This record gives sequence, structure tokens and C-alpha cells, in this order.
Amino acid sequence: MSYQHLSLAERYYIETELKMEASISKIAKVMGRSQSSIYREIRRNTGRRGYRHKQADRFAGERHLNKPKAIKLTEEIKYLTTSCITREWSPEQISGRFHADGWLSLHHETIYQFILTDKSSGGRLYKHLRHQNKTYRKRYGSAHNRSGIPNRTDIDERPSEANNRERVGDWEADTIIGKSHKGAIVSIDDGKFKLRFAVPLAGKKARYVKDAIVSLLSPIKEFVETMTFDNGKEFTLHEKIATDLACSTYFAKPYHSWERGQNENANGLLRQHFPKAMELVDITTKQVIDAVDKLNNRPRKRLNFKTPYEAFESLTGVNVQK
Repeated sequence: MSYQHLSLAERYYIETELKMEASISKIAKVMGRSQSSIYREIRRNTGRRGYRHKQADRFAGERHLNKPKAIKLTEEIKYLTTSCITREWSPEQISGRFHADGWLSLHHETIYQFILTDKSSGGRLYKHLRHQNKTYRKRYGSAHNRSGIPNRTDIDERPSEANNRERVGDWEADTIIGKSHKGAIVSIDDGKFKLRFAVPLAGKKARYVKDAIVSLLSPIKEFVETMTFDNGKEFTLHEKIATDLACSTYFAKPYHSWERGQNENANGLLRQHFPKAMELVDITTKQVIDAVDKLNNRPRKRLNFKTPYEAFESLTGVNVQK
């Protein structure tokens, strides 16, 4: 199996898991990578102070910079690359999609350098990158609001098909809270295809969350097998969700947000549009849907650089693009 380069977000996950003394096999399984890839990554990119994601990403980037570049950025390539960047595709996604379409083999580091050159001359392409020298810190919440959910089923009882992302229909859900707890968005993600839906909430109470989730998934109810939540009280009506969507519901262990890794990562991407410093009381449904549409139209490495929309439709025959 050929080695495919890790993203900064993946390296952040490795660093976090290593600090928690997770095994290499567990890290590899959650990331959908081979154990040899994780071992190779740690061996190549560990510094004197251990494995750190930014340093590891820099080490890898420096090695790539020293490789000869076979592709010259013509004006046509620059134009198409710029178009993809402004649609908020990452350099890796752009490179992968060009290759998957059989059009061009362009290394993602070449695209990064193009963006940096643009930035040094006063351009703003870098503003479309998810990571702008900021470390993404996951929201864990506090103990008092992560309990008291009636009849919750622990994630340990979730079927292996859901754990391994082998089928369509295993969803993860969470809420994104605005500054000073003003306003919220509910987000749901399919584990296999990375397909995402999200809408702003009329309120943060459980009934609003339940209504939003049921409304989002009812049109594709036949492709809903399980729902996995964190332990927020906004999900106390999970049994009603299960009844309305004819699915099973499960809960991650408290403070184990990586057990819903797809949803956590996608929330980080959505925060690019709705940062933590922003109140969410006045955002519109159109604003949220437009942001989600960008995510669902980005080619993903795990999907052989198809977009989530394309991959979902390819298997189910259903076009969910709005």
C-alpha cells in the first residue's frame, strides 16, 4: 500500500492520542490508516520534545520542499487552483481531485507554496485555508451537563459496522454553541461518506434539537441506521429521535469526543465560518446550508477524491444536494 501524506488535523489527532497513551493500532483504526503509516509518521517526524503536530507537519513539508517539482504552474493551472481555493478546498483536496480526474499530477505542497507566494505579495488566498496558524481546541464541556440522559446506550454496544464505517447510515450528532451561549447549530455527519447536514436551532432545548435532526434526516430515513451523540442534555430526547427515524441511538463516553471523530472534525471545519467568538442568534438557515454545501462539495481522500455528495449518490442513487 502506498503511503499517503497526513494532514495537519490528522497529526493533531495523533499528538492528542499519544499524550493519552493510546495504542498505535487504535489510532490507526480510528483514522482509517494502516499501522505502518502511523509508525512511519511518528518515526520520521518526532523531535526532541516528542511528537508535536505542527513540528511534524513542518518536518514533512521541508522534506517535500527539497524534492524536485515536475509541474510548472501555468496561468491556466493557477486560475483553476485559485478557483478551488476560494471554494475552500484544501491543497491536498485540490491535488487529489486533479489527479482523480486524470487531468494533472500536482503535489499539494506546490499549491501551498503558491498560496504563500500570493500571501507575501499581499494576496488573501491563505484566508480560505482552515488552519491559519491556529490550534483547534475541541469543546469538551463540563461534567455537570454531561449526565442525566435517560435510557442511554453506551457506544460499546454499537454494532461493528458502525464502528468500522462499513455502511451508509451511521450518523454522529453534536451542537455548536455561539459566544456566551447565544445561539446554536445542530450538526450531523455520516461516518462512511463524511456527508454533513446542519441547521441553526430555534433554541437550545432538547425538543428543538430533536425536531431539527428529524427534519434533516426524514427525507433519507431509509439510510439512517444509528445515531451517536455526546452526553449533552440537548440529546435527552434521543428515544423520540430513534422512534421517528426508526434507528438505534448510542452515546460516546464522557470526554471521549474522538469516539465521534468524524463529527468533531467536521465541526472544526464549520467553525471556519462560524468562529467561537461569534454569537449565533442571528444567523440564517441559508448561511448554514451554504457553509455545509461547501464542505459536501469538497473532494475527500478517503472517498478517492470524490465529494461526499458524489459518493453518497453513487451508492444510494439519491441526490441530496440542495
